Amino acid sequence: MTNNTTTWFSSWFDTPYYHILYKDRDDTEAQAFMETLTDYLNIPEGGTILDLACGKGRHALYLNKIGYDVTGVDLSENSIKFAKQFENHRLKFDVHNMCKPYHKEFDAVFNLFTSFGYFEDDADNLKTIKSIKEELNEFGFGVIDFMNSEFVIDNLVPEEIKTVDGIDFHLKRFVEDGYIIKDITFTADDKFYNFQERVRGFTLADFELLFEQAGVYLLEVFGDYKLRKFSPKTSERLVMIFK
Repeated sequence: MTNNTTTWFSSWFDTPYYHILYKDRDDTEAQAFMETLTDYLNIPEGGTILDLACGKGRHALYLNKIGYDVTGVDLSENSIKFAKQFENHRLKFDVHNMCKPYHKEFDAVFNLFTSFGYFEDDADNLKTIKSIKEELNEFGFGVIDFMNSEFVIDNLVPEEIKTVDGIDFHLKRFVEDGYIIKDITFTADDKFYNFQERVRGFTLADFELLFEQAGVYLLEVFGDYKLRKFSPKTSERLVMIFK
């Protein structure tokens, strides 16, 4: 089964194997980041947050737990179906394409954990930032938490095998046409699978251009989840705050 790479994210993210491969993601770090970020932005108690490309909702759930009114949206119907079991009167999940504006305004829009740069069509990257602009209220902040592409490319592990839940995931990483690509092959339930993750290797300069074109203002740039200074060579993350 080979996916169609033009919409690789809609097929791969919808499989149970995506969640198996990445099940060891650090929730403690993610939660600490949410606390640090909401404190820094001074989002009012009971404030509204849109978690854009929320996956199964791990950030949205925690943001709701610490007092915010959260809407999580994602293109993956399976992920949203899973997340909906956690809904309450201040936590809602919805299937939505982030290239289009959602029908509400928020105190903050968070796009977390490198959930940007997947699109084949460059125009969709700009549409997403324009949509975020429309989703922010007068005092709202947009946040994009992206990988630091320069650091990732410098430290790329070309090949590895990762075994999770008895499945050997064969991972190959390379850079091609400005995309950081991860080939994932594995056998599960007597079937051979092959998926490919393709993320545009956006740099800070690329984002600055997109922000300018979208008419938003970049306020702060940080290099990790503790909101320390960004360094192109050594920072693992590229966390941008704009309005």
